[in-house]
Amino acid sequence: MTVVGRTLKAMEVDTRILGMVGALLVIWLAFHIWTGGLFITPRNLFNLSVQTASVAVMACSMVLIIVARHIDLSVGSLLGFLAMFMGVVQTEWLPDLFGGAEGPAFGHAWIWVVTLLAGIAMGALIGALQGYIIGFLAVPAFIVTLGGLLVWRGAAWWITTGQTISPLDANFRWLGGGAEGSLYLWPSWIVGIFTCAAICFSIWWARRERRRFDFPQKPLWAEYTIAATLSALVIAFVATMTSYQVPSRAAERVYALRGWEVPEDGVHLVFGIAIPVLILGIIAVVMTILARRTRFGRYVFAMGGNPDAAQLAGINTKRMTLWIFVIMGVLCAISAAIASARLASADNAVGTLDELRVIAAAVIGGTSLSGGRGTIFGAILGALVMQSLQSGMAMVGVDAPMQNIVIGIVLVLAVYVDQLYRRRTED
Repeated sequence: MTVVGRTLKAMEVDTRILGMVGALLVIWLAFHIWTGGLFITPRNLFNLSVQTASVAVMACSMVLIIVARHIDLSVGSLLGFLAMFMGVVQTEWLPDLFGGAEGPAFGHAWIWVVTLLAGIAMGALIGALQGYIIGFLAVPAFIVTLGGLLVWRGAAWWITTGQTISPLDANFRWLGGGAEGSLYLWPSWIVGIFTCAAICFSIWWARRERRRFDFPQKPLWAEYTIAATLSALVIAFVATMTSYQVPSRAAERVYALRGWEVPEDGVHLVFGIAIPVLILGIIAVVMTILARRTRFGRYVFAMGGNPDAAQLAGINTKRMTLWIFVIMGVLCAISAAIASARLASADNAVGTLDELRVIAAAVIGGTSLSGGRGTIFGAILGALVMQSLQSGMAMVGVDAPMQNIVIGIVLVLAVYVDQLYRRRTED
């Protein structure tokens, strides 16, 4: 074994994740050269992070579904339906409810909160319905969610008879990023420093737990290297996001909306971390803990590894199936909020083909279609790879049909590589 191989083994680095990081860097460098230095810039990387967030949020839950040997083809249509549903809630129902006798209360501070909660509740209900049919009625997930793809896309049109809902609530639009949906300078650095501290704490805690149960431990140099590398990436990300200046007119609008006092030397504002990226980070942490540190997560991976053995071991596979689809419905609602808020409107086209993007992100990220293997971080990285390809091709003028062809080829190659990796590890 080479020195590099021994080093990676000591650090317990997943070579597939490392390969994806290398592929992502190659993609970025290639498009940066192709676009004449426009790709790896604070502006484009900020937009890329926001565009990735919606698909990556759903990919976090798609990992659990595929790991459990199911599939969900309805997520794109469900996102579209939930976006339209939340659009109706915040523009037609809640203003009248909060306004009372004085007339509709547009812009009420609680509209966006109630809208988001209503969307999450509806997503959970739909997820429970599909999970119940799959788990308890034993209808294959492929058929149930294929039906859902048609049903929820039709329901999205039916709820407003095809009309676009615009504009959405001003506070709700913060969820979509942009000049009004960012953390700006100091909050971004606070989040970055807190993230670095959390990384160091999680590494310390994992080492402590390994020592407690007499499990093999990584060398100290490996722990320090991982902590330093991840922290450096976080700092670099925050530095890049806070170097992107908000245009003066947009900055003046932000100051007016938030009631900030305009400085004497003029308005100066940086974007910082976008709200959708912050939401994605929180969901990624929660889903990783759920998948790796809880009994629920262990049961999901056990179901995917050997469903019959899991059932004989006493795992209620029917109930577990219901719950993973409930989680999928909840994350679809959050993605719908991000996607519609970013567009400042909700229409029938929202979420079109997102089911393919979400599945591709999970598979490209190392989730095995045979079940039993996958990571949340890998799915997010897969979503970033896909969005980087799509964004780069759009910047160089590649037509949308050709973009779909390239994404399709990448998906097939990812599955082929997964099969090769699986055969090699089994031999």
